[in-house]
Amino acid sequence: MGNHRRSADVLVRPPSGSHWAVPAPRTPQSGRPAPAAPRATAVPTGVGGFPAVPAPRAAADAVAACPTDVLVADVLTGTPADVELGTAPGIDLGTELGPAPDLGTDLAVVPVTPRRAAGRPAARRRPSLLLAALVAGALGAGVLGLHGTPDAVAEPTSVLDAQMELATGDEAVEVMPMASITEAAAQARLQEVAASRAERAAAEAAAAEAAAEAARPKFVLPVAGARFTSGYGGRWGTFHYGIDLAAPMRTPEVSVADGVIVRAGAASGFGLAVYILHENGDVTVYGHMDEILVEPGQYVEAGETIALLGNRGQSTGPHLHFEVHEGGMNGTRIDPVPWLAERGVEL
Repeated sequence: MGNHRRSADVLVRPPSGSHWAVPAPRTPQSGRPAPAAPRATAVPTGVGGFPAVPAPRAAADAVAACPTDVLVADVLTGTPADVELGTAPGIDLGTELGPAPDLGTDLAVVPVTPRRAAGRPAARRRPSLLLAALVAGALGAGVLGLHGTPDAVAEPTSVLDAQMELATGDEAVEVMPMASITEAAAQARLQEVAASRAERAAAEAAAAEAAAEAARPKFVLPVAGARFTSGYGGRWGTFHYGIDLAAPMRTPEVSVADGVIVRAGAASGFGLAVYILHENGDVTVYGHMDEILVEPGQYVEAGETIALLGNRGQSTGPHLHFEVHEGGMNGTRIDPVPWLAERGVEL
């Protein structure tokens, strides 16, 4: 039958359209081509009994278009051999492969008989060799599940590299020694700060006090808003040793200058009286008050209230009798008006 050849009782048919094509067998009755046998459905099998991985459509089309007699590289041994590809019964490599599901069918490779084509140019076989090697490599990678392996291997490596980089980065930081002092030194420092603050506060208080001291009056009238009714000198056949300042009952009476209370209480002719010793040694006397608000030994400033104006003792109405004893309690009783005027107080 020309180029027809059997290998392991399987007929090998070249692809359609090739000059190696063999006409289909005809029936003896009519001489017409016999109908093709129904396509066998084979259970997909792969290497080691695992399910076969479907070959890419483009690769299957390329294999179907190749001549029957091709030079295939032995993937397992690495030895090239001239083989003829056979097909399982009912499968025609000369026809176009069917839809994508048919590609999953296991195309069982039948035993082949090595044969070297005589007179075939080597240039025609070399592209077929490369194509077959590519197809075999793709099938082997799919079956063994090697795809994705480089990424899986590279991932731990990148994490390790990052950890190593962080570790080396920490070592590059210069570690400085810790400086410290003792608790006793710290306590001493706290005491120094507290003392400094106390001194500053005292200084500020002293400054404020000095300002207030400078601002307050040093001499004032004994009764604010009083009316002068009688002066120093002879009166009604006697001598009047002071001045009278009339004002409503219980009007506040104040010390005319800073001093210390020497006497405070009942006094002959004054009803109630208060005696104040001042810094220059003079004593001022306040009589006829209705109520005394200070006691002996108390320090008072100029303008501080000492009593409330009244009408006690030998008095013709509510008023203050004011005297100045120059040089002390038993000193010379002088006119209070000039004495006040010398100190900036005018009646």
